[in-house]
Amino acid sequence: MVSCQALLSALLLAHSSPATVAKPANIVLITLDTTRADRMGFLNSKSGFTPSLDSLAHQSAVFARAYSHVPLTTPSHATILTSTFPQFNRVSDLGSPLSEDLPYLPVILRQHGYRTAAFVGSQVLDPKGGGAPGFDRGFDTYNAPFHIRGPGEDRYTSVERRGTMVVDSALEWLGHSHGPFFLWLHFYDPHDPYDPPPPFKSRDASSYDGEIASMDSAIGKLLAGLRSQGLFDQSIIVVVGDHGEAFGEHGERSHGVFLYDETLHVPLLLKLPASTSQAHIDARVGLVDIAPTLLQALGIAPPASMQGESLLGLTRASSSAAKAARSNSPENDRSEYAETDYPYRAFGWSSLRSWRAGKYLYVDAPRPELYDESLDPTAAHNLVKETPGVAATMAAQLEEFRRKTARTGTAEATLTPHQAEQLQALGYVSSGSNTPESEQKERGPDPKDKVEIANLLHQALLETEEEHYREAIPLFEQILKAEPNLPLANLQLGRAWNRLREYAKAIPWLQKAVALTPKSSEAHFELGAALGEIGDLAGSAKQLEDAVGLDPSSDELHFRLGSVYEEIERIDDAIQQYRAALALNADNFPANLFLGRRLAIQNRPREALPFLQKAVQLEPESADAHKFLGSLYTVLGDDEQARRERAEAQRLSEATRP
Repeated sequence: MVSCQALLSALLLAHSSPATVAKPANIVLITLDTTRADRMGFLNSKSGFTPSLDSLAHQSAVFARAYSHVPLTTPSHATILTSTFPQFNRVSDLGSPLSEDLPYLPVILRQHGYRTAAFVGSQVLDPKGGGAPGFDRGFDTYNAPFHIRGPGEDRYTSVERRGTMVVDSALEWLGHSHGPFFLWLHFYDPHDPYDPPPPFKSRDASSYDGEIASMDSAIGKLLAGLRSQGLFDQSIIVVVGDHGEAFGEHGERSHGVFLYDETLHVPLLLKLPASTSQAHIDARVGLVDIAPTLLQALGIAPPASMQGESLLGLTRASSSAAKAARSNSPENDRSEYAETDYPYRAFGWSSLRSWRAGKYLYVDAPRPELYDESLDPTAAHNLVKETPGVAATMAAQLEEFRRKTARTGTAEATLTPHQAEQLQALGYVSSGSNTPESEQKERGPDPKDKVEIANLLHQALLETEEEHYREAIPLFEQILKAEPNLPLANLQLGRAWNRLREYAKAIPWLQKAVALTPKSSEAHFELGAALGEIGDLAGSAKQLEDAVGLDPSSDELHFRLGSVYEEIERIDDAIQQYRAALALNADNFPANLFLGRRLAIQNRPREALPFLQKAVQLEPESADAHKFLGSLYTVLGDDEQARRERAEAQRLSEATRP
């Protein structure tokens, strides 16, 4: 038997020159969001979408059967970076916090002298934006410049960015980096809505494939940048998909609900320093194995709490030691676990678990499933009734594995309404407050019976994000005909009517949303806004008070409540709410404007002045801000400043007249 240390030495000698072994290797981790394995040329696709990755594959170990452990972005990246399964790290959903007691690859590498940087392509991995709290731990630089998309704003400058922008930012960082580095780049391009830039939009067979080709082009630019800076040969490069995408297989469109190969089989490449040849590995492997592989390649012992296994022993080095080790390792005995809590958390349906072992795929569901993948790669024929003994064995193995690898405790998502809105902008149903408390239970309906509702809701949320409210409304109505108690659908249907200024139509749906999720500040806010627009100011104030009580950190909610208080002549309360809004966000334009105007009306000009000056500074194109400030200067006796502000207010008003 060959020792692990002897094997490691043989592999590094086979893949590295003496010069590169002498200095620490850099690590470049490239994660491909929503990327199916069958789109890769190096995994036998003939479409030609991935020339850059195919070229890299010629110098890499290609893992033909790599599997994600959860079909959602944030949880999957948690398994990659911690080498722990979802049942252990408890990051089972978007917005679940990454616990500080988990082993974390960037922390370990920084402790060993590495500079660490992350450049992510979407706010779903933004630690500050709700999708990935705690993920910036251990990073010297975590580049995630995202914000809630404003009316008419381009999504690629707000909630996500194209791969070329990710690469440009990373290459700029590399130009100022010294010493060994760990660089993580996350490419979001293949995630829907599919909208590839030219020339990929017109050149390829589908918009999704165009996004794959666009991402590959950006990766080619990255690899060229590494070569031009003399960093390519001495770097370990890992390319891996976080999960795949379904296009109607088993009824699912998008991802998150099911655990079939369409959403779990992902590409995986590993290039070691100075590698010049390709190795093809047929063994089934998991994303949980990536972190220990990288650490072992650097000679760093993985923490005992990491649950994956290094993949170095599977690579086909030319040394006799590696060959001997391979002959003693039955490759096909590796089993892989996966799970999704998304159906339960988002809709109240049953969670799903899966177990891949030998030639079988087993899915633990209210109606269990068993497939012989050697004969039935599309998982079309359920064998549970034909081979109940095999199904029972697979179920027992799954349960035993989960028992051994799980830990107690939870890392529940605690999203603010703004964070939930950010995730919904990406088409995700944010969990937490969406399932009515009265319906919390361990086993809900089988997602196989409900998947079309998830498809419709995903599409409706994307239509809403694009401000296509008329198109979204019939989708929400169709959903609610089938699932009348789905809180998010009620909320979003009411919200759509609000945005179309048809407030009376919005109110019944928003009242239902509040009744179903009384702890949703967003539902109270939308209902309060609608009630205010139809003249029920007392009802509006009550709903906004509830919203502020649930989310006191929202400057927007404090301002809205203050404006309603002002309308019902609760002036002191209005001023208090405006001040609360500004204490949270000094750059809140309407709060500055309304507070300054109200203080001026109360004959407190000196107190009012800084707020109106700030309002003009924040929104120099606001005619009202200049008009109010001009009037205030008149009261203060500064006639020259008053004349200038009144003239600017008049100019702006005339410029906006039809």
